[in-house]
Order: sequence, then C-alpha cells, then structure tokens
Amino acid sequence: MDAEPASCSLSVVSTTIDLVDRANGQTPTPRPQRWAKVIDQTRCIACHACTTVCKSENNVPLGVNRTYVKSVEIGKFPRTTRVFQVTRCNQCEFPPCAAICPTKAMYRRQDGIVDFDKRICIGCKACLVACPYDAIFINPEDNSAEKCNFCAHRLEIGLEPACVVVCPTQAIVVGDLNDPTSRVACIVENETVAVRWPEKLTQPGLYYKGAHKATLDPLEAARPEGGGYACSQLRKGAKIVNSGHPRQSQPGESPEAALLTYDVSHQLPWGFPVSLCTWTKSVAVGAYLVPVLLALSGRIAWSSSLVRFVGPLIAIGFLGLTGLLFITDLEHPWRFPLILTRHHWRSWLVRGTIILLLYGFVLACQLLAALLGSTTACQVTAGVALPVGLITAMYTARLFAQARGRDLWLNPVLAPQLGVEALLTGAVALLPAVAVIEPGALRSLEMLIVVATALYLLLRAAELGWSPSGAKASLAVWEMTRGRFAGWFWIGTAGVAVGLLAPFIGWYAGPIVLAGTLLQEHSYMQAAQAVPLA
Repeated sequence: MDAEPASCSLSVVSTTIDLVDRANGQTPTPRPQRWAKVIDQTRCIACHACTTVCKSENNVPLGVNRTYVKSVEIGKFPRTTRVFQVTRCNQCEFPPCAAICPTKAMYRRQDGIVDFDKRICIGCKACLVACPYDAIFINPEDNSAEKCNFCAHRLEIGLEPACVVVCPTQAIVVGDLNDPTSRVACIVENETVAVRWPEKLTQPGLYYKGAHKATLDPLEAARPEGGGYACSQLRKGAKIVNSGHPRQSQPGESPEAALLTYDVSHQLPWGFPVSLCTWTKSVAVGAYLVPVLLALSGRIAWSSSLVRFVGPLIAIGFLGLTGLLFITDLEHPWRFPLILTRHHWRSWLVRGTIILLLYGFVLACQLLAALLGSTTACQVTAGVALPVGLITAMYTARLFAQARGRDLWLNPVLAPQLGVEALLTGAVALLPAVAVIEPGALRSLEMLIVVATALYLLLRAAELGWSPSGAKASLAVWEMTRGRFAGWFWIGTAGVAVGLLAPFIGWYAGPIVLAGTLLQEHSYMQAAQAVPLA
C-alpha cells in the first residue's frame, strides 16, 4: 500500500483540537460525515472481482450491474494499451435522481450516501432518465430501481464495502471525505483526481485517480455500430461514433485513437408509452383551448356546443388516456397513489400529476356549467382554463430539465414548442367537428392550423440548432435527424407540414398532422436518451 501523503499531517490540527476539548471536559465538535470513494485506475487490473462480489453481496441478477469495469483500447497496433474504468453510482452531493423521484424512493442520507427504498419505488424510471452517469437500473426480478449504495448495510456495522475488501490491488478506497485523517480525504486534497461530468454541478463523491479521458467521457472512444456487451472486435468498415458524429474507421488512424472494447449495453428507459403520453396530453389541452380562443375572438358564440361539450369531452377523453398510459407504464402501477401520499414536491412528476388533476377539475367544471346552461359560468371557467391548460402543456419542459444528462432536453425552446404543439394538435383534432357544428368558423380554424404549423416547424428547427454543451446534444440531434430515429423524424416532419395545406385539403389534414406530431415526439424522446453517458 502506498504511504499516505505527508501533507496529511495537517489532520493533526483537528486531532489536537479534539484532545484539547476532551481535556477541558468538553465533547469534541462532531464533523458531518460524507462517505466518498476514490478509484485508482493506475492500480486496476480489470479482474472484475468488484463486479462479481457486488452481485454476490447484493443479490444482483444477471443482465444488470451495480458496478462493472469498462475498457478502452488506446493507440494503433502494435502500439496499443488498454485502460479501464470502474463504473458505478457517483454518490452526488446534489443527486438528480433524488430530485426527480416522486416518492423519495431515491434519497440522499445525512452521511452522503445516495440510497434507495424499494418498498416505495413506483417504477417510473425517472431516476434512470435523470442520472447523468447511467448508473441506475430496474431490477428485473422485483421491477424496482437500484444502484450502488456503498454497501450501506456493511458500513453501518463497521465493515468496508464488499468491492473494497475483494480488490486485490487496493484500487478502491472508501472513507469520510470530511475527516482529514481519512485516506480518501488525503488523496482528494493532495493528489490529482477527476470526476465525471463536473459541468452537471452534481458534485460527485466518486473520484478517479489516473483515469484516461477516453473512459471518463464515453464520447471520446469510438464504438462499433449497435453497441453490445463486448466490443472486442471491430468489423471491417463498421460505422463507429466519435465526438458526437459518425465516421468510418480508417487504415491510418491517429495513434491516440480510442476504441471501446468492453462495455454494458446502453438502455433507453422511457419508450413509446411515454412519448404517446406526452402527445395525448397535448391533444387534451388543445382540444379545449382552441374552442375557447375561437370564442374569445368572436368566431363562435360562447353558447356553441363546441365550447360547451365537444371540446371539453375530447379533452377529458385524451386526459384520461394520458393518466392511463402513465399508470400502466409504471413497473408498480398499484403504487401510483404514493405520488400523492408520499409525494416529493421537488419532483416535476408530482407537480405534473397535480397540474393534470387541476386541469381535469377545470374541465369537469366546464361540463357542469354547460349542463346548467350558464354562459357566464362557462366564460369564467374558460378564463381559468387558459393559464391552467398552458401550464399543463408546458410543464413537461421542467420535468425534462431535471434530467441533467439529456442535453437535448435542456433547451429554452422546449416549453413554447410544447405550447404550440398543444394548439396544433387540438386544432386538427377539432377539424371534423367544426366542419359539421360551426362551418362558419372553419376558415379561421384552418388559418390557425397554418400559423401553428409554421411556428411548430420553426421552433423545432431552432431546438435542433441549439446545442447547450456540445457533443452530447450534437449526437442526439444526429441520432434524430440522420441516425436510428431519422425515419420517424422525417416522416413525422412531412406529416406535420401537411398542416400548411389545411385550407386546401380540409379535415383530411387532421389525422396526418396528428400522426406526424406523434412520430416527431417519439423520435425526439428516444434520441435524447440514445446518447451513452457511462
């Protein structure tokens, strides 16, 4: 074992203060504890003992890992070297997974450990999306989220984590970062260490000593197309990804070229049900707000059945479908009430649920006013519905902003984009009803569709052109426009553009535009998650 740095003698000051306090009959001032970990990659031999013992100690099933060792080849044959990275939860000071968790199933303890409680996990997978390090997974046996938790059950009884005990080269060091006598504090204070994604402002408690940039940043190393568990062989001419853009492997590559040789598969936590849920919410908002706007502009009367019944009923139907999709997509749908009974107010999943319930209440009040035949009550309800509806449409932008690692979503254009999408989808959904009930307002509705379509396409273009932090956002944009999801994106774009022809083709534009917005929504959702973070 290496000797601790000489500067660790500074800890004698703290120890002396404690001794003086005791001599004076005073209780030493307790220091807040923060468990942290240093991984010395110059010592790691990639024996995978930490991976194996972690599975044994924590009953981690096959196919998922709390910790694993990633490897990257640097250089060109015959001058190559292989570097490693022990990959796991970064135990953040400000963990995004805890901030977004709606039930506090992911939480940060007072001693700095980010832990989890499977008993109250609803399986929404929000923590997987929020984590900038791809360190969380859904256990396939109990369908709950889990990750490395420093073997907290061992620390509580005075034992070191299992990976620390089994490491044959003592490459893993665990200790109290706030205790200057601990080896972890000495290494962090006096030696060169690095953390992953410091720009995310999570302040990780996992420090790497001697790690190569090609392992710390997954975009620094080229990877074979399609990924996979082991990438030890690169097919001739295979497409690889580097620095956010695709390229072909070349015979005379730089000696410093990096190639990923072993990794685990990268998962996309939120699938089509979440994309569909976001889309149905847009329709639910627009289906009522569009008739209200037509009434406010004088194109239809407040007594019109479009305002009183048709719009609210369509909105309630799609709002109910939104809730159904969200609940059925949970890994533990029967635990959904925990969002309200054990709510974590910082989570925009909780706030969004309350906003949806409030919007549903406003729609119910509108129907009640319509049944009572009160035009005044309808107008008052509509005045409340406008701000509540817009918030309902746009709060998803705040939810996505809690996903620190998904740079494509960290976009100021997203909120107005969602508002315009709600107006567009609501307007085209109402086209057949307006043609039958209020034919005099059809022209105005068609012009609204044209304007909303143009704004939608312009905002989408602005969204794709805005890169908050370079490579990760660029790679997500490439995946959406030229990569795996390009087909959905461009077909969806063509479908949305049909809205510009609404005055010429009438209600036929409706289903085409609706399908186009859904395809675009899904490609956008998947592309942001497709960027590897570990």
